[in-house]
Amino acid sequence: MKTIGMRLTVSVLALTASAGLAFAQSDELIAAAKKEGSLTTIALPHDWCGYGDVIAGFKAKYGLEVNELNPDAGSADEIEAIKANKGNTGPQAPDVIDVGLSFGPSAKAEGLIQPYKVSTWDSIPDSAKDADGYWYGDYYGVMAFMVNKDLVKTMPTDWSDLLSDEYANAVALAGAPQTANQAIQGVFAAGLSAAKGDVAKAGEEGLKFFAEMNKKGNFVPVTGKSASLAQGTTPIIIAWDYNALSWRDVLAGNPPAEVIIPKTGVVAGVYVQAISAFAPHPNAAKLWMEYLYSDEGQLGWLKGYCHPIRFNALAKEGKIPAELLAKLPPAESYAPAIFPTLEQQGAAKDVIAKKWSEVVGADVAK
Repeated sequence: MKTIGMRLTVSVLALTASAGLAFAQSDELIAAAKKEGSLTTIALPHDWCGYGDVIAGFKAKYGLEVNELNPDAGSADEIEAIKANKGNTGPQAPDVIDVGLSFGPSAKAEGLIQPYKVSTWDSIPDSAKDADGYWYGDYYGVMAFMVNKDLVKTMPTDWSDLLSDEYANAVALAGAPQTANQAIQGVFAAGLSAAKGDVAKAGEEGLKFFAEMNKKGNFVPVTGKSASLAQGTTPIIIAWDYNALSWRDVLAGNPPAEVIIPKTGVVAGVYVQAISAFAPHPNAAKLWMEYLYSDEGQLGWLKGYCHPIRFNALAKEGKIPAELLAKLPPAESYAPAIFPTLEQQGAAKDVIAKKWSEVVGADVAK
């Protein structure tokens, strides 16, 4: 377990010393990808981590079509889409996935993804990638509260505040904890706060916390989004900071929204990329990875308020524009951030996903 300030952590994360380099954005790879003609993605909302602009940039640079499946899917849905489309070369078979950290090793173990090391492999921290190249971290953020200031007069500053009578029928997760990594991590973060930092107890304590919130009538069992916040259905949403900040920009003050990083239980979550073992367009998939992990792609995520996984390397080389850093919350807000290990995340995911309905008794509608 690590506690890391997320703005400038150049000296904290060690970089791997060597790796077999890939084709990069070579003429050969570009030609092979163009011959395939298209790329199929899944679960990439355009307002998530700046993906709208990232996808547009990839299309403009290489002239490939991008077939976007089910933007609102969760990590488990992405894995199921690979399983359901083994041998299918049609438009419903995803070439690439973007999933929560704990889903990477399990997908590898099930033979659902294939190895590929991008040319910038050396600048991806060892702790955020599979040594054999089956999956690799792409960006990270922390759990935050997004609040409709027209409807909520007292801003919550920590997880325990969400149990206040003032927040009756107000608090929502940004997904279903049985399938969506964002929701699982929200429950985990609440539990980490309740357990006073004991990661081993965070899953069970998170379920107890939401069971109490549901019993009090504060929990709203629908998927929180910018639209539901604006409509007043979910005045408080628990979501990744980059999603909340992006939604705040989209709302543009109608209604006014505030994004708050809680004082405790600050959980940082890494998402990872991988190529399907059955990808109909494997070269387009590799080119997509090369683009995402290039300086251009990484800064595209930062524009969407995500901390790109190569943040440290880019910062060290002076490649991050000051105006992008200025748009992020103050560095001190991230100081208590905890990066759970793969084992800790996996254990918590199993507890939360399997016991949510039984313990909390509130299935979240999409």
